[in-house]
Amino acid sequence: MRKNAERRLALIDAAIEVLAREGARGLTFRAVDTEAAVPPGTASNYFANRDDLFTQIGGRIYDRLLPDEATMARSREGDQDEAHYARLMHEVVDRVSSFGSGYLALLELRLEATRRPALREVLTERIRADIEANLAHQESSGLPGDATSVLLLYMALNWLILERLTLPGIFTEQQAHDLVDAAVQRALVTGREGSPSTG
Repeated sequence: MRKNAERRLALIDAAIEVLAREGARGLTFRAVDTEAAVPPGTASNYFANRDDLFTQIGGRIYDRLLPDEATMARSREGDQDEAHYARLMHEVVDRVSSFGSGYLALLELRLEATRRPALREVLTERIRADIEANLAHQESSGLPGDATSVLLLYMALNWLILERLTLPGIFTEQQAHDLVDAAVQRALVTGREGSPSTG
């Protein structure tokens, strides 16, 4: 069967949905074929085995979680102050939460990475690159704070997104909104106090 890049991406995107809904045990080639609405056996023509499928998902999922160029352009507009920083963090939480299946699949991948070295390598590389891009953006943008501020917000907002997607009854939308504002304010206080940078 002739393979093509578009079909491969469609299969990987289908696998993300299966992984988020069914967990790692439910991620089979048959389930991916069904989700992608393709003939049985299609996924097995594109991926050598489940390890290969997990690794391909690990590479693809961050492509879909990252902001597009328009979002990045908007992030550079206006005053680079605390209020702008807070708006950026709200955008991150909303954007990532709106691809809930992707974030939940990423959590499944992180657990699988403890048992699959190739997947661990892919995720480490992608997540490290994302963190480094955020650190570089903060440094070049003129935003307040420092590298430690970026890392604190990275950790805090990831957990807030996790709560929002897995236990949505923990915080109301208003509480979640207020927590983002408070996280930015406190992380930037840390940056203003000159705590050591990490990165």
